[in-house]
Amino acid sequence: MEIVFDKTYLRDIYQTGQCNDKKHRYQPNIIRKYIDTINLMKRLHNVTGLRQYNSLRYEKLKGDKAELSSVRVNDQYRIEFKEYMKDGETIATICNIIELSNHYK
Repeated sequence: MEIVFDKTYLRDIYQTGQCNDKKHRYQPNIIRKYIDTINLMKRLHNVTGLRQYNSLRYEKLKGDKAELSSVRVNDQYRIEFKEYMKDGETIATICNIIELSNHYK
């Protein structure tokens, strides 16, 4: 699966493990799990492969975030992303990572 980062801080956290933006500072264990989850997503051919990992709790969101899907980083944080088809094939899905959010706030 191809991953595109919507926001610079998300790409920075994935590539370097840190972010210069003070608003988006996370504990090291959250960053490590975020990177591991993105790496797993990159290894999969498409988002349907996420269903086999129960701990990720892949789901399509509802309500005001109906166009997004998510996987869990842990019980408190999730990665929100949009799904796109590439060249009409279901094999290559582009995930546009929108947010690493604390969904309880």
